[in-house]
Amino acid sequence: MRMITGDEVAASLQWPALVDRIGQAFREGVEAPPRHHHAMHRPDGEATMLLMPAWQPAGYIGVKMVNAFPQNAAYGLPAISGVYLLSEGDHGQPLACIDGSELTRRRTAAASALAARELARDDAGSLLVVGTGRLAPMLIEAHAAVRRVEKVRIWGRNADKAQQLAADYADRFDCDAVDDLEKAVGEADIVSCATLSTEPLIKGAWLKPGVHLDLVGAFRPTMRETDDACLTRCDVFVDTYAGAKGEAGDILQAIESGAFRFDAICADLGELLLREKVGRRSPESMTLFKSVGASLEDLAAAVEVWEQLDVEKGGDEK
Repeated sequence: MRMITGDEVAASLQWPALVDRIGQAFREGVEAPPRHHHAMHRPDGEATMLLMPAWQPAGYIGVKMVNAFPQNAAYGLPAISGVYLLSEGDHGQPLACIDGSELTRRRTAAASALAARELARDDAGSLLVVGTGRLAPMLIEAHAAVRRVEKVRIWGRNADKAQQLAADYADRFDCDAVDDLEKAVGEADIVSCATLSTEPLIKGAWLKPGVHLDLVGAFRPTMRETDDACLTRCDVFVDTYAGAKGEAGDILQAIESGAFRFDAICADLGELLLREKVGRRSPESMTLFKSVGASLEDLAAAVEVWEQLDVEKGGDEK
């Protein structure tokens, strides 16, 4: 069994190919049971272990184990870490143990880019990223791979981190850190949020016509990045209905307040990609995509990594 490092994952997952691979998985479908959540009560706060299995009907098998430690920010460590075990489908033999952190952040950003490719305006050229964690640079790169992004603005609670991230991309975009979130939201064509917030950061009243709102941070019912008005003003889309019903705090809390109904969700990614449901209705429509992550995305990304590396090795690893 091969051990695949984060650097190898990063080199193997080029954005256009990864976005296409995940799109193919949503169109073709895979077997993906609900993820298993295990709350862990640690001395410095609650953590979560996630187990995410998936398999192709006649192909690869995979499972990801993720440890989510929101308190790691205080120690300068990533909040999310994990590994992915990929097996072949003929006999169930393990092929590779893949760095799960790099796989997760790249597949998460690629899923957002896939949704933006379907939902954002064709002329979307300005991007606001809310949050400065390890997912933030991936969202910049992934969205820029599907839209001609020229202007990038970054907001975070830690202004120094926002400024450093802006400096990292200043050679590729008109890129700057901002401290006025309301103004930045009102000017952006795409707003991409990747935080662990439990209080709304984005207000629906701030959104401009035609905006695409991408929510990928909050992954528990107690977390949220937007207020109720964002959901009532936007056409709402999700990665999967099951994930949204179990974990999407933005949606669940809006339902609890009476502002939103689950059956008001317009479509999931599979329905969008199969053209079973309508996406953007007009240039002035506002769209919202809520993602909590799906195991089929991990499997698709792991297969892309494996096949890219296998091609480089001439097929000797299989």
